[in-house]
Amino acid sequence: MYLQYCSFLCALASLTYANYFEDDDVYGQSVEDDYCISPSTAAQFIYSKRDKPAAFAEPLEEEYGCEGTDAAADCFTPTHQLTEVDRARLHSCLDQMREVLAESIPEQAMVQAVLDTKFDVQKALDLVLSQGSKQNAKTKNKDAVILAKTTKGKTRDYQSARMESEIVPKITKMTVSGKKQSMGFEVPCAIAEENGHTNTPQKGLLPEDISVASGVLEAVSKSTPSPQVAQVSEEQNMVPTPAKKSSKAKPQIDVKAELEKRQGGKQLLNLVVIGHVDAGKSTLMGHLLYLLGNVNKRTMHKYEQESKKAGKASFAYAWVLDETGEERERGVTMDVGMTKFETPTKVITLMDAPGHKDFIPNMITGAAQADVAILVVDASRGEFEAGFETGGQTREHGLLVRSLGVTQLAVAVNKMDQVNWQQERFQEITSKLGQFLKQAGFKESDVAYIPTSGLGGENLVTRGQSSDLTQWYKGKCLLEQIDSFKPPQRSVDKPFRLCVADVFKDQGSGFCVTGKIEAGYIQVGERLLAMPPNETCTAKGITLHDEPVDWAAAGDHVSLTLTGMDIIKINVGCVFCDPKEPIKVCTRFRARVLIFNIEVPITKGFPVLLHYQTVSEPATITRLLSVLHKSTGEVTKKKPKFLAKGQNALIELQTQRPVALELYKDFKELGRFMLRYSGSTIAAGVVTEIKE
Repeated sequence: MYLQYCSFLCALASLTYANYFEDDDVYGQSVEDDYCISPSTAAQFIYSKRDKPAAFAEPLEEEYGCEGTDAAADCFTPTHQLTEVDRARLHSCLDQMREVLAESIPEQAMVQAVLDTKFDVQKALDLVLSQGSKQNAKTKNKDAVILAKTTKGKTRDYQSARMESEIVPKITKMTVSGKKQSMGFEVPCAIAEENGHTNTPQKGLLPEDISVASGVLEAVSKSTPSPQVAQVSEEQNMVPTPAKKSSKAKPQIDVKAELEKRQGGKQLLNLVVIGHVDAGKSTLMGHLLYLLGNVNKRTMHKYEQESKKAGKASFAYAWVLDETGEERERGVTMDVGMTKFETPTKVITLMDAPGHKDFIPNMITGAAQADVAILVVDASRGEFEAGFETGGQTREHGLLVRSLGVTQLAVAVNKMDQVNWQQERFQEITSKLGQFLKQAGFKESDVAYIPTSGLGGENLVTRGQSSDLTQWYKGKCLLEQIDSFKPPQRSVDKPFRLCVADVFKDQGSGFCVTGKIEAGYIQVGERLLAMPPNETCTAKGITLHDEPVDWAAAGDHVSLTLTGMDIIKINVGCVFCDPKEPIKVCTRFRARVLIFNIEVPITKGFPVLLHYQTVSEPATITRLLSVLHKSTGEVTKKKPKFLAKGQNALIELQTQRPVALELYKDFKELGRFMLRYSGSTIAAGVVTEIKE
């Protein structure tokens, strides 16, 4: 008798404990069992609800009512009619349904559904969920009223409340405050009320949460029996969509007014320095920057010492702009160096272009982004002639900048100290250059000639003090001439266009692109379209002259930090534009070209290298349409068999890959291009028609 009484007490305790913890639930349970009896005795007498003897079932139901999950199931069903096999099948079905529904459906409804469907789990789930959706329709309005009343006047952050109380199922922590301790998962108020529970609505919920609660119910009622699917449906209702706000929500700025206020009212000017190799371009501009205070004495002293050790003492000022080790070792500028300095009335973006013929493509990239140019020539005997005659870069650079839209030019006759500031030498150079530049299309009033000495610093920032110079030259110094340039009209009213000059990965998220804004303006947070990859992204940040800004406009050399796109899809030459007014992309277009001095006539199928902004793309001349009159543009000959030097012609070009282009009549900045063949420039042209 005593043994039976002990066994009965053990069964009662185990029943109460098993109500809250499944067999596979290890949280909150002791790992070690302090048994005072042997395992065989424990297996014989310790109660387990999984293999409950029939002898204990009926006395428990009669004496203690319905406690525990399985006991509840037995309470609501005619257990005396179920065999041991059916009872086991019932428990198995209930376990599977709990994995799907958790505690959202009462035990009574699940048991009844299993019996009605004859132990078919799928049919039982469908039956339970269909019953839940009907109850949801009845209680939806009631839930809305309760939630609205409860949340009136609350100012707490409703998003965080949702995240904590509804999206993520949270296990209730044990408390010692004397309140009733609940186990398992908390459920939203709407589900709790549907199931007959009367939980108090949480504080901080706003009326928007009504739709969230109903969304949870709809997810439970409509989805397949999977808790993950229901959770995804909840999250889709919760996720904010700030990306759709785009730039419409941002206040539109008056760009022209802001441009006048920026930099203390100073105007922006993009300046490129060009000329034959070893004419002294980098030294001239490096010394100018040093005299303006843009390079401190400590840095300049360091460059002087390092250049002496390298055996290039005269290259110290050139190292201000030639920053790479290869450029300093070879003594030749290879890439376009970019920096900023200010004059009394302007902010100058300086681009130091390479002069060597091997780096003409880089020079074209710099010249395409410039408004004005400084052409540096060497006044030394023989050096000027070498650069100006056939094969020299003085002529080619002059033609290139004019073809790329530069109309104002300052000619710096450098190294005049080596010829003792002779007026005769200066006049000889200016007369030869003046005739050539006039043929190239420059107006005499837009060209200025200035004698300078880059190494000595004479006539750069202040007017020359040398007696040999002041005897015959009374004109401006180089800085005064730069300050007197007229800035061009900015196309801020046109759609946004930026041609990528460089792409690199930044430390934070996203990546960076640099380039000159050719038209329009941009604000932080705006959506952009990249062509030709045809991908959209967001401008996370804008940097102008190494300083973060909120906006930038046409003419600015900027660095954009972009997110929402893979860096692999962006190449040098891609164009970022307004998604509403995208730039055209094609592989075939027609253009009007001017043929330069060429040795081989141009025929159909002639291979060329197309230079357009920062793009360098192989192309083929597929058709020779007509020869045009130089001044009037009238057709003088249709379908010519070849094109000779000096001719104006209408041709059709085919590129290997898609290129983003604009018509010259719509965007002059984006309608110009150059054609090169076998290391020399053979033609300049403008886009007249784009073939889709």
